[in-house]
Amino acid sequence: MMRQPPRVQENHRQATFTRFANEHARFLYRIAWSVLRHSEDAEDCVQEALLKLYRGESWRQMANERAFLASVVWRLALDRRSARQPVAEEEAAQQLADFRPSPESAAAEEDERELLRELIAELPEELRDTLRLSALEELNSREIGELMGVPEGTVRTRLMRARVELQERWAARRGEAISSR
Repeated sequence: MMRQPPRVQENHRQATFTRFANEHARFLYRIAWSVLRHSEDAEDCVQEALLKLYRGESWRQMANERAFLASVVWRLALDRRSARQPVAEEEAAQQLADFRPSPESAAAEEDERELLRELIAELPEELRDTLRLSALEELNSREIGELMGVPEGTVRTRLMRARVELQERWAARRGEAISSR
């Protein structure tokens, strides 16, 4: 078996890692944000984790990618949080006040959440259950398929149909026209 030239190997390695990073970036960000509660810090934490993984090659031997990645980002986020400068109580209170929604916007957001709950409840059972397992339980298509006893392709089709149906129903309820695709 002939060995590939180093440049080809490096290109393959970069392409594989890029796919890997893109696949897990949102998941990693959610973990970092849950610890840090600051978007720029969470982004920096994810970048740092991915850079460490890329340099160390440990990402190639992971048995459970999500669990491994979650632990790496979690530890980095905890380290980053403990390294922060303590914030004065007055400044912290002022920062919290800046992020609180106005009563009007809070009511509007609650109305939208209620409408979304109603629209999801109106979906056919197979679409509703598939969407909930994906969005709320964060299961992937393979896991949902195993749980529901259907092929992975069927799960993906149901998710797509559920999202399209929700968009159409949302637009109809809001009096908006969905633009042609």
